Amino acid sequence: MAGHSKWANIQHRKGRQDEKRGAAFSKIAKEITVASKMGGGDVNFNPRLRVAVDKAKGVEGYGIGGAAIMVDCLTDNKVRTVAEVRHAFSKFGGNMGSDGCVAFQFKHVGQMIFAPGTDEGALMDAAIEAGADDVATNDDGSIEVLTPPNDYMAVKDALEAAGFKPEFGEVTMKPEGENVFAGEEGVKMQKLLDALENLDDVQEIYTTAVIED
Repeated sequence: MAGHSKWANIQHRKGRQDEKRGAAFSKIAKEITVASKMGGGDVNFNPRLRVAVDKAKGVEGYGIGGAAIMVDCLTDNKVRTVAEVRHAFSKFGGNMGSDGCVAFQFKHVGQMIFAPGTDEGALMDAAIEAGADDVATNDDGSIEVLTPPNDYMAVKDALEAAGFKPEFGEVTMKPEGENVFAGEEGVKMQKLLDALENLDDVQEIYTTAVIED
């Protein structure tokens, strides 16, 4: 059985993050493409490509109750970005950690979420045939399909061809465990996540925190 409020959490963050990521990732992708064409794809011999790739920055830390948080950023000034992320952590009861301090609590996977009411048996059969690693029904009735990262698009295409279109899908860092928050603690944790999401350079947040309604 997967997480407590997967559907609600995804619906809450998807629109905001998709809107933020679109322009930023389009810009950085263009920079990487142009740099690769001009100087080759090896960052060791292409300074312009190294500059473009180096705009990506990952930050790790802890929320209240020790909840693990990974933050993906795109930035032209890592010092500024790290300072802003550190401030958000400390202001709302968390603390920024060192590289690798929480990464082991996440697994790199392809993830698809299907709306509550989807035929679980038929979806499971199709997913297994397509090469998925796991199929699980969340407490809220949504269904989660996990794939190896490199097989994500192949499995997604196969499921769509079989008539199953995910409401949400991505290659992501999936938490291996959960820290469940409710009431006042949930409000505090949400404030921290919102503060991080609202930073201009932050593109994606992964966390073990699950906030119950």
